[in-house]
Amino acid sequence: MKNEGRDSVSIDIEAYYHRYGPMILRRCRRMLGSEEDALDALQDVFVKLINAKAKLHGQFPSSLLYTIATNTCLNRLRWKKRRREAIRDPEDLALPSKDRELEHTEARLVLEGILETESELTRGICYMYHADGMTLKEIGEAVGMSVSGVRKRLEAFKARARIKLDGGSGYE
Repeated sequence: MKNEGRDSVSIDIEAYYHRYGPMILRRCRRMLGSEEDALDALQDVFVKLINAKAKLHGQFPSSLLYTIATNTCLNRLRWKKRRREAIRDPEDLALPSKDRELEHTEARLVLEGILETESELTRGICYMYHADGMTLKEIGEAVGMSVSGVRKRLEAFKARARIKLDGGSGYE
């Protein structure tokens, strides 16, 4: 009875961490590509959950945590991109790639270039659909949109991405 007035929502962060932590860590690993970055993002997600207890009212914890994780990872990727030096030497791009990790990094850079002008919601939907393999219905529930709304966003993104790829990578 003592704490009833203090917190409108009582949650057990430790129980949520044990139950949903592995799912969130997998999500962060997929998006960030680094175990160290994924662990840092996992901690950030649960800190944000502590600070956003009121948002839990009426929402499934897994959906909220998944959305927080997606946004946290997108913010980390954006932050890294801003601090990364741009590739300026054309010879760097012409080097033959025998290493899969280098190819993966180059693909990630192209994808980040395409996604950088999209809204946070669209980037999140794209990651959920393409990287996580979620269905349109699952994505709609996670972001609070209808299935047709999610589908329209993905189709519009695909059209814009084709234009960007056909017109060049956007890196000069």
